[in-house]
Amino acid sequence: MRNVTIENVTEIVLGSLGKNGPITPRNHEIMTCLIRHLHDFCREAKIQHHEFLYACDFLARAGQITDDKRQEFILLGDILGVEVLVDMLTHPIEGDESESTVLGPFYRENPPVLPKGASTVQKHFDDEETVYFEGYIRDANGKGIEGVMMDVWEDAPNGLYENHDPDQPDYNLRGRFLTDAEGHYAFRAVRPVPYPIPSDETAGELIRAMGHHPNRPGHMHFMISKDGYRSLVSQIFDSSSDFLEKDSVFAVKESLVAEFRPAGDEYDTDLYVRFDFVMKAAEAAALAAE
Repeated sequence: MRNVTIENVTEIVLGSLGKNGPITPRNHEIMTCLIRHLHDFCREAKIQHHEFLYACDFLARAGQITDDKRQEFILLGDILGVEVLVDMLTHPIEGDESESTVLGPFYRENPPVLPKGASTVQKHFDDEETVYFEGYIRDANGKGIEGVMMDVWEDAPNGLYENHDPDQPDYNLRGRFLTDAEGHYAFRAVRPVPYPIPSDETAGELIRAMGHHPNRPGHMHFMISKDGYRSLVSQIFDSSSDFLEKDSVFAVKESLVAEFRPAGDEYDTDLYVRFDFVMKAAEAAALAAE
């Protein structure tokens, strides 16, 4: 222990796990992987002390930025493709189950509960296109699921979510809906537009360090849940949107791309989107974990 070297420091640190206090098997597994990969990263990249200090300062500043309106660490994880990877590891797709994708940093809890077919629009924009969204939420056998809770949220035509725009009313373009006896949902909103994720502060530093861009394609967010089923966090992407092939957070999946078609007169909107979801029944252990 007294003769620590580049070659043996990793094993010395790993050997300390659980020596002076209890550690769960899962924590032991996670810490072992973290320490090994982190040490190997430092050795491979030959990290210098001033770079280590910069990283510590970077993380401290990310923490200072984070509040109820901006979750900087989720944003950093999105830029690095970590959240979409963790989501795929957490929710492997089986059969016809709908694919999930990233939650993102802009979700707000407790949006207003609205009746089926209502509009989430509280403020209108001159260049907006209204959209009627509808579809069915079914189980693996194709049966509609009644009483599924669906949270939806999106950016405004100016590219901003309401919690980042002081000129929008509270909870604009957000809502919570329940499916009917047949598993049908419906609501009115506006066409989501491409927008840049925040590229100031630490998120901007990371984007520039990667030589990347901050733009996302137009998409509608969904959070779908019901007791007895595995919760689903997903997005519907506009098939005609820019940045589908180069999403800044790597979250686009082909099964989640939908066509925004001209709406018929019966919908009283400019556009129409039909999109169905399939929810998987949750196993007891997985349900308890969620």
